[in-house]
Amino acid sequence: MADLFSPLRVGSLELPNRIWMAPLTRCRAEDDHVPGALIAEHYAQRASAGLIVSEATMVMEGNSAFWHEPGIHSQAQIEGWRLTTEAVHRAGGHIVLQLWHGGRACHPLLNGGRQPVAPSAIAISGDEVHTPEGKQPYVVPRELHDDELPAIVDGFRHAARNAMAAGFDGVEIHGANGYLLDEFLRDGSNQRSGPYGGPIEHRARLLLEVLEAVAQESSLMGLRLSPLKSYNAMADSDPIGLITWLAKRLNDLPLAYLHLMRADLLGQQHGDVLTPAREHFNGVLVANMGYSADEANAAIAAGAIDAVAFGTSFLANPDLPVRFRRGAPLNAPDPASFYSPGPAGYTDYPTLDSGL
Repeated sequence: MADLFSPLRVGSLELPNRIWMAPLTRCRAEDDHVPGALIAEHYAQRASAGLIVSEATMVMEGNSAFWHEPGIHSQAQIEGWRLTTEAVHRAGGHIVLQLWHGGRACHPLLNGGRQPVAPSAIAISGDEVHTPEGKQPYVVPRELHDDELPAIVDGFRHAARNAMAAGFDGVEIHGANGYLLDEFLRDGSNQRSGPYGGPIEHRARLLLEVLEAVAQESSLMGLRLSPLKSYNAMADSDPIGLITWLAKRLNDLPLAYLHLMRADLLGQQHGDVLTPAREHFNGVLVANMGYSADEANAAIAAGAIDAVAFGTSFLANPDLPVRFRRGAPLNAPDPASFYSPGPAGYTDYPTLDSGL
């Protein structure tokens, strides 16, 4: 019977365990969104994960939503990320790069005055974004024209190629959390007509085109989805129908795994998305959000999922698999340092054996 410590084959990778590190935006990139030695140290500390999924990484210039997040669209960024991949591999780990376009979550103050883009001209409401001028409300995005979408697909394609050049073991497409691809998927944010709006098969068109393009460039490809999550003012009239349709359609693509956020932390949308995903998707299913080690073990043993991606618990516990195996207590994460610069709350969490 499988558990968190059972090996798992994902695409061409033989993973030593099923304790994955979820993508965690930490805003530690250097100038021009270049990842540096501090980011490399952070990920290498967590190389005991079965698989590390990197933080959301910009596929195209001028689409910043977090101010100091990394990119993968320049040569300097490729070389910066190579520090991370080499450090993780030296430590015996595996890592994929999460490819991301911020869509309407971007802000002009982070992008030289450029207006963000989205499937429809609907702003994120009820929240603010951190900018060099302090917190600011989100702005109304510009609705993308159909003839602009091939360039976005090419942006993901080139980003995947750059990720391979940087030494990653594969890529994960970010189709979750209210960013561009998710905005197209869900009818609360996609109210356009034509080939990219309306029924599910049209709203999913951009995501599927991205997946088809990236599959030509990457040795391994995963996808993250969040059909229930209302963060970034997201909603869908039929999230269960959406994940059911996608789970079936994704079998037509060389997708190594599906990474599914199982709930809505804000409690606005409810339902079971894991069951239809497991029933209809033939590949590796990875779940995320709020799992304890015991719950994760039980779900894997029952065959409901294949692995669990842990977020803040991996953030605060570089040696999370060791702690799980020993039944040791976990460090508590420090939310005040989640997005602050420097090593504090980033590379200084103690391990069991270091005593730091």
